[in-house]
Amino acid sequence: MEVNENLRKIFFEVIEKQIKANDPPETKINYNRLIKEGFSKFEAKQLLGQCVVLEIFQVMKLNKEYNEKRYIRNMNNLPDEPKEEI
Repeated sequence: MEVNENLRKIFFEVIEKQIKANDPPETKINYNRLIKEGFSKFEAKQLLGQCVVLEIFQVMKLNKEYNEKRYIRNMNNLPDEPKEEI
C-alpha cells in the first residue's frame, strides 16, 4: 500500500501537538516509552498515528463518538495493533 505523505504529515502534527500540550498525557508517556523500547522517533509517531487514524475512522466513517478510553488503551498497548472494541 502506498503511503500518503500529506496524511502522514497531518497525523504526525496531531501527535506533536498532543505531546507539546500534554493532552492527553498518555501520548507523551507512550511516545517516550516506545523510544525507550528501541523505536525511532519516526516509528514511535507512526505507531501513535495508527491510534489517531482509528479514532478518526470511527468518527468520520462509522459515525461513532470519539472514545478517549479506547484511544488511550490503544496507545498503552502499542506496538500491538490498535483495536476498535472498547
